[in-house]
Amino acid sequence: MGQKANPIGNRLGIIRGWESNWYGSKKDYASKLIEDHKIRTYLNARINKGGIAKIVIERTLGKLIVTIHTSKPGIIIGKGGGEVDRIKEELKKLTGKEDVQINILEIRRPELDANIVGDTIARQIENRINFKRATKMAVASTLRMGAEGIKVKLSGRLGGAEIARSEEFKQGRVPLHTFRMDIDYANVFAQTVYGKIGIKVWICKGEVLGKRELNPNFVGGKNDLSDRRPGEERRPGGDRRDDRRGGGDRGGRGGGDNRGGGNAGGGRDNRR
Repeated sequence: MGQKANPIGNRLGIIRGWESNWYGSKKDYASKLIEDHKIRTYLNARINKGGIAKIVIERTLGKLIVTIHTSKPGIIIGKGGGEVDRIKEELKKLTGKEDVQINILEIRRPELDANIVGDTIARQIENRINFKRATKMAVASTLRMGAEGIKVKLSGRLGGAEIARSEEFKQGRVPLHTFRMDIDYANVFAQTVYGKIGIKVWICKGEVLGKRELNPNFVGGKNDLSDRRPGEERRPGGDRRDDRRGGGDRGGRGGGDNRGGGNAGGGRDNRR
């Protein structure tokens, strides 16, 4: 099951929230759904170098709120906020609504977002960098930022080969059947001269044990992996400094028990 179902859809309502928040009656549900798809397609094409991770769409009475989660907010905002105003006007034309609001949220650790990691690999493949090198660099940087595991699958005419094939790179653990595991998933493609190359990325950020805020615009607190410093979550439960306080491991500097090597420290004191 975990191999077939989308890991994000699998976790909706458990540890993931919906990226479209609105109520639709039988009459207007389909039109709102199509409008959401148009907005996302348009913004991804319009801001193709903006490092977009996800686009959250909310609707209230006559108001449309679009929140763009990005690793490069400066590109989207533009000089003096001019670019945002242009995008807002374009969305007004696209949707036919007068009240459109655009919010921009910065992603602090883009290496832990599947969409951005996949997009980075795709751009490198398009620039004719070897796919193995691009993928291994992405895998290493994600694990360095503290992810528990990552899996990347590439399919297509890899390296311009005549026959298409699939290759998979995996490090760490990615338990797709454990619904408590926070697994981010993305499916992107690289448009090369010799055809499309599909890239799937799974990133495991660890287990969610407590109750989690399902609002997709919620920025996590200290327990959230994306806010930790690199390597912080790899520590065991206790403080590492506790192990050093005994001092017995460091050539007998801290204690007087190293009878075998007493000449180093105790010999001099006797002479005095």
